[in-house]
Amino acid sequence: MTDTNLQAPPMPLGQPGAAMTHFDFDLAVPQDTRRPLAVAWFALGMMALLASGLFSILLVLSRTPQLQTLFPVADFFRVALVVHVDLSVLVWFLAFGGALWTLSGTQRYRPMAWFAFAVAALGTAAMCISPFVERATPVMANYVPVLDGPVFLTGLVLFGVGIATLCLRSMLAVAPVGSHISGAGALRFGLRAALVANAVAVFAFAWSWVSVPRELDSRIYYELLFWGGGHVLQFAYTLLMLVNWIWLASVVGVRFPLSPRVVTLLFAIALVSVFLTPITYLAYDVTSVEHHSMQTLLMRFGGGLVIPPIAMAILWALWPARAITAEQRPLRASLIASLVLFSAGGIIGFLISGSNVRIPAHYHGCIVGVTLAMMGVVYLLLPRLGFFAPRSRAAAWQPYVYGVGQLMHIIGLVWSGGYGVQRKVAGAEQVLRSTQETMGMGLMGLGGLIAIVGGVMFVVIVLRALRRPRAQ
Repeated sequence: MTDTNLQAPPMPLGQPGAAMTHFDFDLAVPQDTRRPLAVAWFALGMMALLASGLFSILLVLSRTPQLQTLFPVADFFRVALVVHVDLSVLVWFLAFGGALWTLSGTQRYRPMAWFAFAVAALGTAAMCISPFVERATPVMANYVPVLDGPVFLTGLVLFGVGIATLCLRSMLAVAPVGSHISGAGALRFGLRAALVANAVAVFAFAWSWVSVPRELDSRIYYELLFWGGGHVLQFAYTLLMLVNWIWLASVVGVRFPLSPRVVTLLFAIALVSVFLTPITYLAYDVTSVEHHSMQTLLMRFGGGLVIPPIAMAILWALWPARAITAEQRPLRASLIASLVLFSAGGIIGFLISGSNVRIPAHYHGCIVGVTLAMMGVVYLLLPRLGFFAPRSRAAAWQPYVYGVGQLMHIIGLVWSGGYGVQRKVAGAEQVLRSTQETMGMGLMGLGGLIAIVGGVMFVVIVLRALRRPRAQ
């Protein structure tokens, strides 16, 4: 099937009119019925990001020395943390993926596509209001923490049904990559790989739900329930980030040195780990230590082989500075900040020993790296979807403000983790015994507040762009 009514990608930026001497990794954006659906998914992700930011303000204040005593910490901190994590990771990442899968697919099964969005949006709304309408026990499970109450769990299930429907519809409406693998074809393959990873994660969650005994303590139950599928979701997030990195690099005029075939091969290697997930479910009981360890091993294997070559290729290509336009500055800033934060998170992962705040420092770096890449692609897509292109100084600085704040945040956590400050606690429960621990958590709090400013800047810039349609 051949897509029509596409907005063609621009000529390589930075060298107008020059002959193509490098591979062009750019995707055309459709201007047909897929556009409003993609905008709807982006809007859902933006609303989730905004709501998670409001909860993050309360989170940072509840862990900052001198301010933490103002909050009823024990329950308040954990409830806010659950909603913040699920909105800023689960909903934001998958809604963003829904937008890209919509744009890269065909127009088939549109009612099914809108049904998926409506159910996911309804589930998100239920999760947002649950802390205010029910008293539910927060369970700090890895990957998908929950409030163990009917409103939140119903919202989570509805969101999951919406995403499962999105996966099914996107697979039914898949557009061919093509026999000749171009730069755009390699990016489409990467998006398909992320879609497959997401579908396997849905399968893993369902298998765990059937297999894990419900009579277990809630903390153990939810940890086992979300462990396998949560690991596979990391592949989906990472593949989306890698697609975004390459796309942003190409649009800002970087001469990306890897060929489309090599990029496609790297994406395929990540899929090998994804396809091994059902084998781990067949080979080991979901409640076994072996199952737990194999999922971690697969994530390290797939990520370790795929991420470094692409990251180093982009860093190498970015090194010669090039003159860029005002419209390109937010894109390059997002790309650089994403590379730095994700790399910092990966390095911190090797420093983890025991259960302390170095663990959230590790995954905050990686998650924020993914988020920054997605922010850059939002800036890229706004004019292609018919809206105003952000080109202000605020837009150019926003990724750096957000990235520097998050870098300070994770450095403070690493600093405090070296003195044994525990994770998933706040206020007096942190037991800050020394000046060094207090200074580390203070740096964490200051960095978190700066990051919140950067997040608010992003939301304001995007909302202003949405209010100013671009002249056709």
